[in-house]
Amino acid sequence: MTTPDSAPTTMPAFPSTFTWGVATSAYQIEGGATADGRGPSIWDTFTHTPGKITDASTGDVACDHYHRYAEDVDIIASLNVDSYRFSIAWPRVQPDGSGAWNEAGFDFYSRLLDKLAEKNIAAHVTLYHWDLPQALEDKGGWLNRDTAAHFAVYAAEVARRFGNRVATIATHNEPWCTANLGYGTGQFAPGMADPAAAVSASHHLLLSHGLAMQAMRKLNVSAKLGIVLNQWTATPATDSAADIKAAEVEWARSVAWFMDPIFKGSYPELALANNDCSLLSIHENDFNDIRQDIDFLGVNYYFRAFVSTETPPRQPEFKLGKTDMGWEIYPQGLTELLVKLHAEYTLPPVYITENGMAVADQLQDGANGRQVKDQPRIDYLKMHLAALHDAMQAGVDVQGYFYWSLLDNFEWNSGYLRRFGLIYVDYDTQQRTLKDSAHWYRNFIKEQ
Repeated sequence: MTTPDSAPTTMPAFPSTFTWGVATSAYQIEGGATADGRGPSIWDTFTHTPGKITDASTGDVACDHYHRYAEDVDIIASLNVDSYRFSIAWPRVQPDGSGAWNEAGFDFYSRLLDKLAEKNIAAHVTLYHWDLPQALEDKGGWLNRDTAAHFAVYAAEVARRFGNRVATIATHNEPWCTANLGYGTGQFAPGMADPAAAVSASHHLLLSHGLAMQAMRKLNVSAKLGIVLNQWTATPATDSAADIKAAEVEWARSVAWFMDPIFKGSYPELALANNDCSLLSIHENDFNDIRQDIDFLGVNYYFRAFVSTETPPRQPEFKLGKTDMGWEIYPQGLTELLVKLHAEYTLPPVYITENGMAVADQLQDGANGRQVKDQPRIDYLKMHLAALHDAMQAGVDVQGYFYWSLLDNFEWNSGYLRRFGLIYVDYDTQQRTLKDSAHWYRNFIKEQ
């Protein structure tokens, strides 16, 4: 593996069977917050709480995908991708998180699946991308073990209806974020700041994954079943013993904390020793429930952890710069991560389910109409796809790549201030404009 100092001038060729896609999530794009019986989620509550979102915005309208899905699928088809990853909003199909199903909500996703099938685009569904029904949060949310059982019922109902119409179903997207940002730091919904609560929530999230896997397996659906985890390598800032140990702890607390229960049936000892486990309650058969065979592992990669024990912490050199989120651009970390996972676990097929760059995009009027010149995003794509190819050459079974995101969208606590999309969204008019990166991605896929 070579360390990149710029975007490659020639791109590697990927297998003809490789999956190319784009990704979104329900709360970030759908809007239609109260349409057709949708119930409130924790993100509705959170965004309507003053001071929580940087630009004081909400996802009430977002990209209005709920009403514009047909147009958006046409755009997806124009990109030459063969797959689309999206999430189902639990409160849209089951407003209270238990009890009655909302048929109007299921009808929306059925129409979306019909449109995707019409365009020969495979659907990759995520069951939970952070929008817990508020009714369940009122009963304790992910701190309540019962939520895991409710989630399994929800998963089985989605699989019963759609499990033979979609390519894959992922139980969760980034449970690390749900637990740590939602319950540990309060940056995300529901806004609790208690490290011990984060540990407890993470266990119930893992338990819900295992229970949902078992419930869906009983239905013998054709969809491949798995989970999506956000992951990163942990690089010690120096070769000091303190930095090396801190990096080992970071890996154990972030990556291994979720991988070990799924693949090994236990939590890593180093993480148990360095987490606040005072609220962690593990029942006798929990690890048997969590450790279910998965058909695929979704990996979301954006940056590495650069671990320093100095005060203030030492920073990386940012040789390739930063994204508009302030994240270090470090493509070789994707190779390092995948190779390390491959060495430490017996992995199923892997999909890169998210990878992308926030850029301060500017919409311009050009000779051929509206355009967005986002060369940094094209360079980011080139470098990360080259790094991904390096991992595949090293023996990692990666079968697909989904760029995050299809559309500029509601970027959680950043509101609409950060743009990840291949498609520029004018939020005032909802007009969509393909950025230069969208044209590049389309042409790159065509040449594969």
